[in-house]
Amino acid sequence: MAINSIDNSQRTAAKVAGISGLITFAIVVFGNFVLLGPLVIPRNAADTARNILAHETQFRAALTCFISYDIGAIVLSTALYVILAPINRGLALAGALFRVAFAMLWLIAPLNSLAALRLLGDAPYLKIFEPDRLQTLARVQLAGSFDDYYVGLPLFGLAATICAWLWFKSNYIPGGLALYGVIWNHLNFSPMIDNRS
Repeated sequence: MAINSIDNSQRTAAKVAGISGLITFAIVVFGNFVLLGPLVIPRNAADTARNILAHETQFRAALTCFISYDIGAIVLSTALYVILAPINRGLALAGALFRVAFAMLWLIAPLNSLAALRLLGDAPYLKIFEPDRLQTLARVQLAGSFDDYYVGLPLFGLAATICAWLWFKSNYIPGGLALYGVIWNHLNFSPMIDNRS
């Protein structure tokens, strides 16, 4: 059954969802493509390590962007739940939980990336390893830190597809646009590039 009446809490949540969705998308794209992307040289651990050490603040800023994206994803999830719960509370909750689970998995990636920075540090216990081995370990750590993100992508896809379906059922937006969202979210739900190589 389509719902046409919208209350004030849904209007406020829609504003929050729109603002948080746009800002967090911009933050994650900036963090990945502008800050982190130039530092990572595919299949070259030594150059990647040198870039990270030479631009440590930029590397940390990229990780901060990723953590900010996580916070925004949770805010967006909450706002979408408020908007879509009148359509189907169970599906809206499932979509919110899938999105929060994705955010928690994605949070592990920047936290684990800090281990790559630690491996490139000058702590006395690292002196036992040759620099090229530490560079390789740091690159493996950086590449592996995104595995949690990739594990979470199906959850993000489920959340986006559920939300698009609820938009379709709601009549809050044109049905064709919502149906397009169902199809698009099912096929493509990743704003990130693959930094694992």
